[in-house]
Amino acid sequence: MELLLAVAIVVAVALFVTVPLRRPRRDEAPGPEAELADLEARKEAKYREIRDAEADHAAGKLGDEDYERMDRELRAEAVELLKRIDRIRGARQANREAP
Repeated sequence: MELLLAVAIVVAVALFVTVPLRRPRRDEAPGPEAELADLEARKEAKYREIRDAEADHAAGKLGDEDYERMDRELRAEAVELLKRIDRIRGARQANREAP
């Protein structure tokens, strides 16, 4: 009886865990709203990384050379994210203004 109960529990857990794998996939590209939300989240994460690097440098955990390299890279990535966000917002604004 215990073996049957254990098998039933294992099967139930396996079915629950594999639900996302058994759903049909959408091969659609994310819409501009979803992409914009993703980019906004990535931008905020990048800002956090920049602040963390600044704090590590101030605390002496990062040397000047390492900090400058990391800061330059993080800020370049943040600028690229901002450009992508601006392009999406610009396209969205143009679509609203089009007759």
